[in-house]
Amino acid sequence: MPMTAFLTAIAMIAFAANSILAREALADGGMDAAAFTGLRLASGAVALALVLALRRTARGKIVPGSWLSALALFVYAIAFSFAYVQLGAATGALVLFVSVQLTMIGWGIVRGERPRVMQWAGIVMALAGFVYLVSPALTRPDPVATTLMITAGIAWGVYSLRGRGSRDPIDDTAGNFIRTMPLALALLAFAILIGDNPAGTLSGRGIGLAAASGVLASAAGYVVWYRVLPHLAAIAAAIVQLSVPVITAAAGVLFLAEPLTIEVVLAGMLILSGLALAIAARRKT
Repeated sequence: MPMTAFLTAIAMIAFAANSILAREALADGGMDAAAFTGLRLASGAVALALVLALRRTARGKIVPGSWLSALALFVYAIAFSFAYVQLGAATGALVLFVSVQLTMIGWGIVRGERPRVMQWAGIVMALAGFVYLVSPALTRPDPVATTLMITAGIAWGVYSLRGRGSRDPIDDTAGNFIRTMPLALALLAFAILIGDNPAGTLSGRGIGLAAASGVLASAAGYVVWYRVLPHLAAIAAAIVQLSVPVITAAAGVLFLAEPLTIEVVLAGMLILSGLALAIAARRKT
């Protein structure tokens, strides 16, 4: 059990690190968002291809995963990067996670689930927190960047829904990353040849941050998470992921010197409490 808790914490820190690394690379315009996305996906694909090769030595050479899941992964990654050009780490993480969870809950309703009162209460609470977060009464985040992060969250929700029935999520994740390689390389070529900042696209610092996001925060994070997932109850696995925005906010203050306003804290409390309530109520039904 202590090892399960330790590995779970490592996975959540890795997921939060994606926001911190992206924001650090993109905030000052020193890294092109298209190049960051291409390098992140390509480096993650290479790392996961090595994992796949080690796991499948006696199982043939067919690439697992699917093209639709790979497309959802690509849409998430590119929208995520462009959103973080403008959004702070904490705000971006909150918008992302509320979009992911509401996409998955909404799909369940479309498929015929009938939420109970407590689940509706959680959904309304999370939506109220989100509306408060983007309210004109506050210093609201950039609307285009917020829309992009909502798109990233919906795409990740779709990716998660498609992966629910996977018998081997590590293999499928590796295959999906590998399938994004053509688009990742096209993005990288676009950024180098005609991007907004060709001179800074492949700086050593930018390459390092993108590679860390792809290899450590994405590839290694997913491998650790899928290793520990069978040892967690379903409701625990769902709710523990809500720690990611909290870790992101704390890391943003510590490592990026981002201000954490009382408004963002209050919105985060509403959003995360509502999502936790909705998830718990849904699991009980």
